[in-house]
Amino acid sequence: MLREVSSLPCDITADEHVWITVSDGTRLAAKIWRPVTSDREPVPGLLEYIPYRKRDLTAIRDSIHHPYLAGHGYACVRVDMRGTGESEGVLIDEYLEQEQRDAEDVLAWLARQPWCTGELGMFGISWGGFAALQVAARQPPNLRAIAISSFTDDRYADDFHYMGGCLLSDNLAESGTMFAYSTLPPDPELVGERWRDMWRDRLEASGPWVDRWLRHQRRDSYWTHASVNETYADVRCPVLATSGWADGYSNAVARLLANVDVPRKGLIGPWSHKYPHLGEPGPAIGYLQELVRWWDHWLKGEDNGVLDGPMLVTWMQDSVPPSTSYHQRPGRWVGEPEWPSPNVRPAAFPLARHRLAEPGEHVAREELTVQSPLSVGQFAGKWASYNAPPDLPYDQREEDGGSLVFETEPLAEDVEVLGAPRVTLDIAADRPVAMVAVRLSDVLPDGRATRVTYGLLNLTHRDGHERPEPVEPGERYRVTVDCNVLAQRFPAGHRIRLSVSSSYWPLAWPPPEPVRLSVWTSSSELVLPVREVAGEEPVLEFGEPEGATPIVTRQVRPGGHSWTVSRDLVRYESALDIVKDSGTLVFEDHDLEVTRCARERYSWVADDVETVGGVTEWAMGFARGDWEATTVTRQELTCSRTEFRLHARLDAYEGTKRVSSRNWDRVIPRDCV
Repeated sequence: MLREVSSLPCDITADEHVWITVSDGTRLAAKIWRPVTSDREPVPGLLEYIPYRKRDLTAIRDSIHHPYLAGHGYACVRVDMRGTGESEGVLIDEYLEQEQRDAEDVLAWLARQPWCTGELGMFGISWGGFAALQVAARQPPNLRAIAISSFTDDRYADDFHYMGGCLLSDNLAESGTMFAYSTLPPDPELVGERWRDMWRDRLEASGPWVDRWLRHQRRDSYWTHASVNETYADVRCPVLATSGWADGYSNAVARLLANVDVPRKGLIGPWSHKYPHLGEPGPAIGYLQELVRWWDHWLKGEDNGVLDGPMLVTWMQDSVPPSTSYHQRPGRWVGEPEWPSPNVRPAAFPLARHRLAEPGEHVAREELTVQSPLSVGQFAGKWASYNAPPDLPYDQREEDGGSLVFETEPLAEDVEVLGAPRVTLDIAADRPVAMVAVRLSDVLPDGRATRVTYGLLNLTHRDGHERPEPVEPGERYRVTVDCNVLAQRFPAGHRIRLSVSSSYWPLAWPPPEPVRLSVWTSSSELVLPVREVAGEEPVLEFGEPEGATPIVTRQVRPGGHSWTVSRDLVRYESALDIVKDSGTLVFEDHDLEVTRCARERYSWVADDVETVGGVTEWAMGFARGDWEATTVTRQELTCSRTEFRLHARLDAYEGTKRVSSRNWDRVIPRDCV
């Protein structure tokens, strides 16, 4: 539970709407919180730079952390990217060169303000975390440190687009989000009569971003742009990196710690796609207090020991029964002095016939085969949990019915795992385009199975993501599937289970033809990063989550979330239907009414891979007095064995009058996907 702090060290003032003009003359909209005394006693500046509308869609969250940080002696600047909120221009894609140049211009503007010392930091979650890391790699003057949450350093291999070269359904889902967000109007109360022209520009420049993303199915220059893992040495300022185990972005924290050569700290909790002080599943922590210490050291020069202690602190999760949502995850905080950690060693478990053999055990070599039904993956949850229950994976036993299963005997003692498990497979496929999905589960004594991590590999990407090569049917390959990083304690008496399947829909798009995989035991293995610490570990604790009192809102129409798996045994139609309805919310300070509802549907018929398809639909509306503006967007992605077919639609309404209607039809060849 967040503790609302009403008394802060500094009294603050807030500038609701400030224009920042960037190099090409475009004006970006900002809100600024800063100490009242900063006019005569300048303070360091902090920038959060995202496209998610400061006046409404992130206003509640912003009101919790920006005033809190400002109240500790900082000028906090929250900027909407070009083409979003009240900012001028249009937004046509993510992480473009223009976006990063705009950020550099904003930082330069901030450093010049009379109330700012010129010592600057950037922070953010998700796109805001991406932006801070990408801008840091450009080494702008005055940027002294960053604090980033739920981010990646590899835009191709570790984002919602592709995983192991497999196309993720979140590629379509997140395109649906930005198709909606990039077509929203500015608020006339701030921009005046220009709002209609600005909105029209956005509607005319818009389109389904998935069209562009599907035209880059391999790792090319489109993805290497702004992927910091291309040259880690470009990052030269200190980094505080955080994420959560229920998030899709848990891997980059460990990679960043291992590869950048700057003062750095890592923190991974049990959370979904949330800031740690708002973390769900809990426990949430006093992240804003940690940020204050971080900024006090790097921007004010305080010798406060912020780099003392472990380089990586993580929540070692205890075993839990499978559930699609958790309020709290049991576990404890553990620390590693560096990463990779000297406390972690690899333990290799050879694959035997339907079991995981003991490390070093001799195993007979046998061929095992699997051709998974398309239903394997129905209970996979989302690639990244946004804590919109139920979006976490459910009991894996039904999934395991269509998989090869290998598991240990009941464990004689607890086993702790910290890091990225790897599965090496001696494998063959009977089709030129194939994938393999591996899942690691904690099996309770009563048989319930909780998925703790997983990995995917498009077998045409076995030698890299830049130049995929079709599989020679029947030929054996030795491949490695990397699983997501985890921290998990497997208790004595439980079993560790590895499951292998030939598809994982609808989390990932299936191959263009049904595939039968052959896996050879003995020459295949699971490698676990086992954590062992000699002696008693120190107890690590964080303060309780704090924040400023959030702005006042009023819910006038309730929302709701649902996640429904259905199967028609007459027509053999199956579907996953997701509803994320935020209802209608009124922002009391400026009387704005906001309505937001998103729906996703992923469907298929029997095991016919040419029937798989996804649909996203968004409806978003804004109203105040006699002003009302609404956008309705829809995307549908289907496929054949050789191509993807995309149909998208956009309708915009001013009141009940439709002012824009556009359609897109695209055919995109499949490129070894």
